[in-house]
Amino acid sequence: MSSSENSLKDYLPILSMAGLILIVQILSLLLSTPMETNEMQAFEDPTQVSNSIYYIVMILTFTLFVLIAIKKNMKWVISLLIYLAILSTLYYVFFALLTLIPSLAGLENIISILLSTGLTLLLYKYPEWYVIDILGVCIAAGVSALIGISLSVIPVVVLLILLAVYDAISVYKTKHMITMAEGVMDLKLPILFIIPKHRDYSFIKESFKEGETREAFFMGLGDAVMPSLLVVSANVFIENGGISYPVLGAMLGTLAGHVILSILVMRGKPQAGLPFLNSGAILGFFAGVLLSGASIL
Repeated sequence: MSSSENSLKDYLPILSMAGLILIVQILSLLLSTPMETNEMQAFEDPTQVSNSIYYIVMILTFTLFVLIAIKKNMKWVISLLIYLAILSTLYYVFFALLTLIPSLAGLENIISILLSTGLTLLLYKYPEWYVIDILGVCIAAGVSALIGISLSVIPVVVLLILLAVYDAISVYKTKHMITMAEGVMDLKLPILFIIPKHRDYSFIKESFKEGETREAFFMGLGDAVMPSLLVVSANVFIENGGISYPVLGAMLGTLAGHVILSILVMRGKPQAGLPFLNSGAILGFFAGVLLSGASIL
């Protein structure tokens, strides 16, 4: 095998992860319109920065709950909550998409329930990497759209900054994020993207034993969701005619941050993803704002 082929193989995971992030962002933009039309926003006033604090408190509370559950060997509770969250998210995704089909008017609710229930059961019974990746895109896009339409640009930027700081502290300082990730990996929960290193890889057969070489690359869904919030929010709350430079800037900035993050990760050391991804999205967004002259207030 030539050196150029080796080089391409080395960078294929980076390109694959970038592709997944891009798909999530595009799908979240598609979902945002029907979700907004159907009034799926979480808050009445999306401009309140306090909404961002609410999400931070929720994340911290859930993190504490997971750490306690791991310590008390009650991982089944974590699984139950995660699958319930997946079920509800898929329901919102399918409901929003089905409202775009006039011939299914009145049937959106029952079809969404059937689809979300069936696919959640599929994830539970057969959590193979390609099933997780495909549905992970839907889940990540759904969450991105739901939160993105619920927070205007300023609250989203505040949220992304706070999450980036929290992620850095939890990975580099307290390291509890690493503890949490290692504690739930054996549950094989569909809360991450998986890029296999070879064709015969099976996530179901992955043992996650300490010291073993990983046969795949992993990225948490949150790394795709968080920067996508700004993409959706910019599209919903900033007026634009034609191409939206703030949206495009946030998307390109996310990808740039991902490339830098991936290069560091490939050196073999765990990295906090959000400082790179969120910073890229924010910088790209403001670059787009400057280019377009759009107002963010």
